[in-house]
Amino acid sequence: MPARRACLAALCGLALLLAAGCGSGDGSSNGTGGRKTVQLALDFTPNAVHAPIYAATRTGADARHHVRLVIRQPGSGPDALKLVAAGKLDMGILDISDLAIARQQHIDVVGVGELVTKPLAALITRDDVARPRDLEGRSVGVSGLPSDPAFLNAIISHDGGDFSKVRQITIGFNSVTAILAKKVQGVPVFWNAEGVALRERGVRTHEFRVDDYGAPAYPEVILVTARKTLQREPGVIKDTLSAIADGERAVQADPDAATRQIAKASSTDDTRLIGAQIAAVRPVLSPTLQLDRPVIEQWADFATKLGLVKARPDVGTMFDFSVLGAAKS
Repeated sequence: MPARRACLAALCGLALLLAAGCGSGDGSSNGTGGRKTVQLALDFTPNAVHAPIYAATRTGADARHHVRLVIRQPGSGPDALKLVAAGKLDMGILDISDLAIARQQHIDVVGVGELVTKPLAALITRDDVARPRDLEGRSVGVSGLPSDPAFLNAIISHDGGDFSKVRQITIGFNSVTAILAKKVQGVPVFWNAEGVALRERGVRTHEFRVDDYGAPAYPEVILVTARKTLQREPGVIKDTLSAIADGERAVQADPDAATRQIAKASSTDDTRLIGAQIAAVRPVLSPTLQLDRPVIEQWADFATKLGLVKARPDVGTMFDFSVLGAAKS
């Protein structure tokens, strides 16, 4: 889905880190006072959705749960999934649709927690595009991830448009810049991140949220790990999730501190923008990270109906509900 999902530092740079012994992905406790080092790959440059993860390190929640959380920022392409699946990184973040696609490509990663409780996906267009089908014959930016075209096709086709008439331009993870420069007329993004950024810059846009196209209240952003990592270190994965849940509570308690931390992590002085994005996402942050299987089953039906995936996802193998226990619906 939305183009906010890159993965980790540039692959060549990360390879150097791994070679230097800084990225073993084996829960190493060397030099950390007995705590297990857990490397978590972000899906995009640091933003408000990641605030609970960063807060877990800022407040010492990771130390309280006996882990040392190391956050790896993305580079220019979606390579983190490969590294997580290979066990070279312990955990990562994926859009739920990208997790389903990975599973259907026989990549054995599993969802173990949720960062948000609601869908964040939206098609954002410039003001002269009044509805999704008006993108016929126009340019739309995509990240290069497989879920972007599927998402666009679902929304545009639902509106009666012909997706084959849309010109796709690969823009990586630079959707805001592409819209500002008028390089494209639409982008699949997250309403709480790029949508807020465009509004803060005074750009008039239309926002077509996936909720308006029959989507259930599914968890958009999923914490994942390789199945073999979960089998080897279930306690470490649970401790990490518990630390991030504490981080979520810290964001709710002190959004200003979260704003400053995310601004620093993303190398920006624009605390107004980050604050607006934090405010937008706080109501949908998951308080416990617990997965709700009935809701995810509804998402699987929705994703299949709209063609976001080739076949209905097997929710039982796509997720492990035992790590934190299933949420009560």
